[in-house]
Amino acid sequence: MKYLHTMVRVTDIDESLNFYCNNFDLVEYSRKDHEKGRFTLVFLCAPGDVEYAKENRAPLLELTYNWPTDGEEPEVYTGGRNFGHLAYSVENIYETCQKLMDAGVVINRPPHDGHMAFVRSPDGISIEILQQGDDLPAQEPWTSMGNTGEW
Repeated sequence: MKYLHTMVRVTDIDESLNFYCNNFDLVEYSRKDHEKGRFTLVFLCAPGDVEYAKENRAPLLELTYNWPTDGEEPEVYTGGRNFGHLAYSVENIYETCQKLMDAGVVINRPPHDGHMAFVRSPDGISIEILQQGDDLPAQEPWTSMGNTGEW
């Protein structure tokens, strides 16, 4: 058995790509518009997984955008939390969280401990951010920040 990908439905493909690619630095691996089925699939991967993804088509994050019917608004997906979460490790959790905050992303669970943080995507998908290797020493303002919303 081999892990391939996780699929999440998105309401606004551009907003989601901005979130995942510009804020999380994921790389767009492939994209396909399915005219007959009226949907777009965009596969993303972590920068360190690009070569592996080329060989194995895994591990990937699949964003699925269902095209609205003419004159209708895109479907809004709620819940997200029942999905669980995506998880990514980063070289420096404090720098990553600061970059996300600077981009307007709410840090729902700040990295109080230099180890773990949570944010949510534009479609409410919970994303866990983990420090690679040893935890970083506790550091302000993160240590004093309270949790916000659900994560």
